[in-house]
Amino acid sequence: METTRQNKISRLLQKELGLILQLENKNSFKGTLITVTKVNVTRDLSIAKVYLSLFATKDKEELLKNIRQKTKKIRYNLGLKLRNQLKAIPSLEFFIDDTLDYIENIEGLLKDK
Repeated sequence: METTRQNKISRLLQKELGLILQLENKNSFKGTLITVTKVNVTRDLSIAKVYLSLFATKDKEELLKNIRQKTKKIRYNLGLKLRNQLKAIPSLEFFIDDTLDYIENIEGLLKDK
């Protein structure tokens, strides 16, 4: 169960990472839509698991690989924005959020029956 502090930091990270990825998207990931759907922070606030929805791309794994390569830059930009709000910026781990694909699959199965 997450504490109130974890929830607040998760929401703050989700908002700021969304803005950072939009700016990075204009420069590096042209033509794709990246949405931060969820952020989970560990109890000690050292690691943030960031779940992304990736749209308008054929190879999601390749895009995720490119985002992971830019993790240091993204974390640095996050630190610049949040330096007055957090003592330490958590390490970022990026994952693909496949819940929309899962929902579409279930809806397709239900329509077939």
